Amino acid sequence: MSYGVTAALQTAVYQALAADPVISRLVGAAVYDAVPPGTLAGTYVSLGPEDVQDASDKTAGGARHDFVVSVVTSEAGFSQAKEVAAAVSDVLCGADLGLSRGRLVGIWFLKAQARRVEKVNQRRIDITFRARVED
Repeated sequence: MSYGVTAALQTAVYQALAADPVISRLVGAAVYDAVPPGTLAGTYVSLGPEDVQDASDKTAGGARHDFVVSVVTSEAGFSQAKEVAAAVSDVLCGADLGLSRGRLVGIWFLKAQARRVEKVNQRRIDITFRARVED
Protein backbone atom coordinates (compact mmCIF):
# COMPACT_ATOMS: atom_id res chain seq x y z
CA MET A 1 0.00 0.00 0.00
CA SER A 2 0.99 3.57 -0.51
CA TYR A 3 -0.47 6.60 1.20
CA GLY A 4 1.98 8.74 -0.73
CA VAL A 5 -0.47 9.95 -3.36
CA THR A 6 -3.00 11.36 -0.89
CA ALA A 7 -1.77 14.97 -0.90
CA ALA A 8 -1.53 15.00 -4.70
CA LEU A 9 -5.09 13.65 -5.00
CA GLN A 10 -6.46 16.21 -2.54
CA THR A 11 -4.72 19.07 -4.36
CA ALA A 12 -6.03 17.92 -7.74
CA VAL A 13 -9.60 17.57 -6.44
CA TYR A 14 -9.47 21.02 -4.86
CA GLN A 15 -8.03 22.62 -8.00
CA ALA A 16 -10.62 20.98 -10.24
CA LEU A 17 -13.49 22.20 -8.06
CA ALA A 18 -12.09 25.71 -7.58
CA ALA A 19 -11.44 26.14 -11.33
CA ASP A 20 -14.83 24.91 -12.55
CA PRO A 21 -16.87 27.76 -14.08
CA VAL A 22 -20.24 26.33 -13.00
CA ILE A 23 -19.15 25.93 -9.38
CA SER A 24 -17.60 29.42 -9.48
CA ARG A 25 -20.87 30.85 -10.76
CA LEU A 26 -22.79 29.12 -7.95
CA VAL A 27 -20.49 29.73 -4.96
CA GLY A 28 -17.85 32.21 -6.15
CA ALA A 29 -14.51 31.48 -4.52
CA ALA A 30 -16.13 29.59 -1.62
CA VAL A 31 -14.37 26.27 -2.24
CA TYR A 32 -12.33 25.30 0.80
CA ASP A 33 -9.72 22.75 1.69
CA ALA A 34 -10.07 24.01 5.26
CA VAL A 35 -13.17 25.99 6.18
CA PRO A 36 -12.31 29.38 7.69
CA PRO A 37 -13.20 29.81 11.37
CA GLY A 38 -16.55 31.29 12.33
CA THR A 39 -19.99 30.97 10.81
CA LEU A 40 -20.13 31.29 7.03
CA ALA A 41 -23.21 32.68 5.32
CA GLY A 42 -24.35 31.58 1.89
CA THR A 43 -23.24 28.38 0.19
CA TYR A 44 -19.81 26.80 0.10
CA VAL A 45 -17.99 23.61 -0.89
CA SER A 46 -15.57 21.93 1.50
CA LEU A 47 -13.25 18.95 1.24
CA GLY A 48 -13.91 16.54 4.08
CA PRO A 49 -12.76 13.27 5.58
CA GLU A 50 -11.24 10.39 3.67
CA ASP A 51 -10.72 6.69 4.27
CA VAL A 52 -7.88 4.96 2.46
CA GLN A 53 -7.30 1.24 1.90
CA ASP A 54 -4.61 -0.72 0.17
CA ALA A 55 -5.32 -1.47 -3.47
CA SER A 56 -1.86 -2.61 -4.56
CA ASP A 57 -1.44 -5.37 -7.10
CA LYS A 58 1.51 -7.19 -8.64
CA THR A 59 2.29 -4.33 -10.99
CA ALA A 60 2.09 -1.27 -8.71
CA GLY A 61 1.47 0.07 -5.25
CA GLY A 62 -1.87 1.73 -4.97
CA ALA A 63 -4.73 2.76 -2.78
CA ARG A 64 -8.48 3.26 -2.78
CA HIS A 65 -9.50 6.66 -1.41
CA ASP A 66 -13.08 7.19 -0.29
CA PHE A 67 -13.42 10.93 0.33
CA VAL A 68 -16.20 13.36 1.08
CA VAL A 69 -16.95 16.70 -0.53
CA SER A 70 -19.55 18.71 1.38
CA VAL A 71 -21.91 21.39 0.15
CA VAL A 72 -23.18 23.57 2.99
CA THR A 73 -25.71 26.37 2.75
CA SER A 74 -27.57 28.77 5.00
CA GLU A 75 -30.16 29.24 2.24
CA ALA A 76 -33.69 28.00 2.89
CA GLY A 77 -34.39 24.61 1.35
CA PHE A 78 -32.11 22.24 -0.51
CA SER A 79 -32.53 23.53 -4.05
CA GLN A 80 -29.31 25.56 -4.32
CA ALA A 81 -27.29 23.00 -2.37
CA LYS A 82 -28.43 20.25 -4.71
CA GLU A 83 -27.53 22.35 -7.75
CA VAL A 84 -24.02 22.84 -6.36
CA ALA A 85 -23.76 19.14 -5.39
CA ALA A 86 -24.69 18.16 -8.95
CA ALA A 87 -21.97 20.46 -10.29
CA VAL A 88 -19.41 18.90 -7.92
CA SER A 89 -20.43 15.45 -9.11
CA ASP A 90 -20.21 16.53 -12.76
CA VAL A 91 -16.65 17.79 -12.22
CA LEU A 92 -15.33 14.76 -10.34
CA CYS A 93 -17.11 11.70 -11.79
CA GLY A 94 -14.81 10.19 -14.38
CA ALA A 95 -12.41 13.14 -14.14
CA ASP A 96 -8.93 12.78 -15.57
CA LEU A 97 -7.09 14.67 -12.85
CA GLY A 98 -3.38 15.18 -13.29
CA LEU A 99 -1.56 14.35 -10.07
CA SER A 100 1.81 15.71 -9.01
CA ARG A 101 2.62 12.21 -7.70
CA GLY A 102 1.25 8.90 -8.87
CA ARG A 103 -1.58 8.30 -11.29
CA LEU A 104 -5.34 8.47 -10.97
CA VAL A 105 -6.84 5.25 -12.31
CA GLY A 106 -10.42 6.45 -11.90
CA ILE A 107 -12.86 8.36 -9.75
CA TRP A 108 -16.50 7.43 -9.08
CA PHE A 109 -19.55 8.62 -7.15
CA LEU A 110 -20.42 6.34 -4.21
CA LYS A 111 -23.23 8.03 -2.29
CA ALA A 112 -24.66 11.29 -1.02
CA GLN A 113 -26.48 12.28 2.14
CA ALA A 114 -28.59 15.46 2.37
CA ARG A 115 -29.71 16.67 5.77
CA ARG A 116 -30.70 19.69 7.82
CA VAL A 117 -28.32 20.87 10.51
CA GLU A 118 -30.93 22.39 12.81
CA LYS A 119 -28.52 23.69 15.44
CA VAL A 120 -27.01 26.19 12.99
CA ASN A 121 -29.97 26.41 10.54
CA GLN A 122 -28.03 24.99 7.60
CA ARG A 123 -28.53 22.41 4.88
CA ARG A 124 -25.65 20.03 4.16
CA ILE A 125 -25.00 17.50 1.43
CA ASP A 126 -22.06 15.12 1.92
CA ILE A 127 -21.02 13.46 -1.34
CA THR A 128 -18.72 10.46 -1.12
CA PHE A 129 -16.43 9.63 -4.04
CA ARG A 130 -14.02 6.76 -4.55
CA ALA A 131 -10.69 7.27 -6.27
CA ARG A 132 -8.27 4.52 -7.22
CA VAL A 133 -4.65 5.65 -7.46
CA GLU A 134 -1.31 4.06 -8.24
CA ASP A 135 2.01 5.25 -6.88
